[in-house]
Amino acid sequence: MEGQNANAIDMLDAFIIDLEARLNLHPGQAIPSHLKVSDSSSKTKDAKKESATQASSEQNQPKSNKKKPKQNGKKKGPKKGATDAKAPVDQPDICKLEFKVGVITKVWAHPDADKLYCEEIDIAEDTGVRSIASGLRPHYTQEQMLGRRLLVITNLKAKNLKGFKSHGMVLCAASTNPDGSEKVEFVEPPEGAAIGEIITFEGLPNPQPLSPSQVEKKKVFVSCLEGLKTLDNYVAAWNGHAFMTSAGPCKSTTLAGCSMR
Repeated sequence: MEGQNANAIDMLDAFIIDLEARLNLHPGQAIPSHLKVSDSSSKTKDAKKESATQASSEQNQPKSNKKKPKQNGKKKGPKKGATDAKAPVDQPDICKLEFKVGVITKVWAHPDADKLYCEEIDIAEDTGVRSIASGLRPHYTQEQMLGRRLLVITNLKAKNLKGFKSHGMVLCAASTNPDGSEKVEFVEPPEGAAIGEIITFEGLPNPQPLSPSQVEKKKVFVSCLEGLKTLDNYVAAWNGHAFMTSAGPCKSTTLAGCSMR
């Protein structure tokens, strides 16, 4: 045993002598500081080793099947117009139009058209009175027109009539006389109906009017014309459904079973 310890000591001494010779050190000289491994380098090496160990551990873990949602910075919202109130596709055509109770507050003869009157009609809108042109000069005097209560179709596209922009149309009943001439009368609301009241139709759902451009595009008014007639009791109707206000039905004065326009 003592012989083995002696050999180990001899080998260690030989290793130290060889190391001193390699470092150009005198026997017993301390190792210079510039040859020592600094604590910071040691710590850096330890950190790198720990990071490498952690990365290896993560690679060995089973991957999750859950996919993270992709985000491109844009939030998806409701489609444009999705919340807009739209009239039901299957509603009757007459319910796509809007008829209101109005009163003529001003009237004058169109300067460039023999048959046209220019009117200002109050239908209780915040924007003021409606400017409307009507071909009624052969049937009514200006005095008969002024102050007349009537029905106005309000969601028709504006038309330029001989330089006068007309924002709607008044509703009248008409019949052909034996001599070929026409008799035309206003369809009038009952006295108790308020200015601006919206007309409903007996037996049909409440109107949900389309925009003027949609009425024009879909030819809604044209498709309603055939069904617009006065009943035997002079009541205005569409396919037999009476024009109603809160005060009762709307009527022509003397024309029964006649078309309306």
